[in-house]
Amino acid sequence: MIKEHKSGIIIIFLILGSLLISELAAKENSSLLIINAKVIDGTGSAARLESVRINDSRIQGLGQLRPLPGETILDATGLVLSPGFIDTHSHHDISIFQMPDALSAISQGITTIVVGLDGFSQVPLSGFFAKVKDNPLAVNIASYSGHNSLRNIVMGQDYQRFSTPKEIEDMKNLLRLDMKAGALGLSTGLEYDPGIYSEETDEVVALLEVFPEDQGRYASHIRSEDVHLESALDEFIEISRKSKLPSQISHIKLARRDLWGQTSWMIDKLNAARQEGLDITADIYPYTYWESTMRTLFAKRDFDNRDSAEFALTELVHPNQLTLSHYEPDPNLVGKTIAEIAVMRKEDPVTVLMHLIQDDKTKTDSAIGVAMTQPDIDKLMQWEHSNICSDGALNNGHPRGRGAFARILANYVRSRGILGWENAIHKMTQLSALHMGFKNRGVIKSGAIADLVLFDPEKIQDNATMDDINRLSSGIINVWVGGELVYSDKKSTGLRPGQVIRRAD
Repeated sequence: MIKEHKSGIIIIFLILGSLLISELAAKENSSLLIINAKVIDGTGSAARLESVRINDSRIQGLGQLRPLPGETILDATGLVLSPGFIDTHSHHDISIFQMPDALSAISQGITTIVVGLDGFSQVPLSGFFAKVKDNPLAVNIASYSGHNSLRNIVMGQDYQRFSTPKEIEDMKNLLRLDMKAGALGLSTGLEYDPGIYSEETDEVVALLEVFPEDQGRYASHIRSEDVHLESALDEFIEISRKSKLPSQISHIKLARRDLWGQTSWMIDKLNAARQEGLDITADIYPYTYWESTMRTLFAKRDFDNRDSAEFALTELVHPNQLTLSHYEPDPNLVGKTIAEIAVMRKEDPVTVLMHLIQDDKTKTDSAIGVAMTQPDIDKLMQWEHSNICSDGALNNGHPRGRGAFARILANYVRSRGILGWENAIHKMTQLSALHMGFKNRGVIKSGAIADLVLFDPEKIQDNATMDDINRLSSGIINVWVGGELVYSDKKSTGLRPGQVIRRAD
């Protein structure tokens, strides 16, 4: 009996051992080893030739690694492996539930989108995040809480005035709920309705009191990027000073002709604030033309003022460089410039601009305007505290939604040498993660989330143009989100492993 008992124990151990070996083999088989890659790790350090192992959504090792039994091996000879690109100012969430594979984003290497910018967000944020959980996406997503959205809910159509203390408290209560849901912080779009009517600094500073020090962030499409740029920067800096929160200028630019060439003044001003101890940063997209509503051309919202309209088409953007990208009253005008519409209507451009705004009762127009210079963009992009963004969407009229990050590598790095490869990748990955407060993202190191991009440095190219905005970027070989392959062979794989990234995650 004793002998039989011992034999049974031995058999049990053999079975358990076999199961354990099978389990280990399964784990080994699930790992991926990328070999011979030129690794640019996101930190700004020099590229190096090494291998990277991915398993269980994480980077499990890098260096001169030997393959494990049954491990999948990918030979990346001649290719660059970098962290996935983090888009710190994105509108790719628009239509994201209709296009959950986010092809416009992943095809240019974006693995994380930050939304809720320009003061507009989904309220309550908890509901939006719950919907993301129920409808998985190919990309990670994080969000700010938007000041304009809070103002819309609390003040309704009666927004063309300063808010009352009671209204500010109501906005703070909504913001607290978004904070609890994991909002990165508060965003403003002070050039847009209804935020443009808020009292300078006071309303925003009061709202930012909701976030304890070091537990929130502030991102701002500042009150003016053209006519009143200097005072808008002063307001932004004062809000940062009073709130004591990390503060980021959205899509930094000089968008007025008599300001062109004055980037040194702007950078000096921001550096002086940083020397004071303020954590001030910016993001920037790689185009000389913006997309927004034509209403932002009128700082005083005096759309029927001919002098203001004439100033807009003289100092801010020329009629032949302002193109309609969305116009509900007459969709046939989309793709035409103000100058072309003026010829069609036999009116002068100033009159056309005024009439277009007057006729759009929906207030949903958008236009693309050439308003910046390449030298200014280059210098702002080289500022050590600016990271890259797209300000783009999955399906809109500006090429940036499909090409911004590929354009950085093709134009600003390979063609013109404005940035080096390592610095450009740093500005699209680790620096972006730092500016958003993300942990274990934006770098290639053991233990980091395996959001990765494999691309051909000789072939990466943005292809979307004003004439053909639907062309996807090329040269991106593979994209992994959380270790799962979401883009390969020039198409989506259909996998949707994207996660909601909450503040302090």
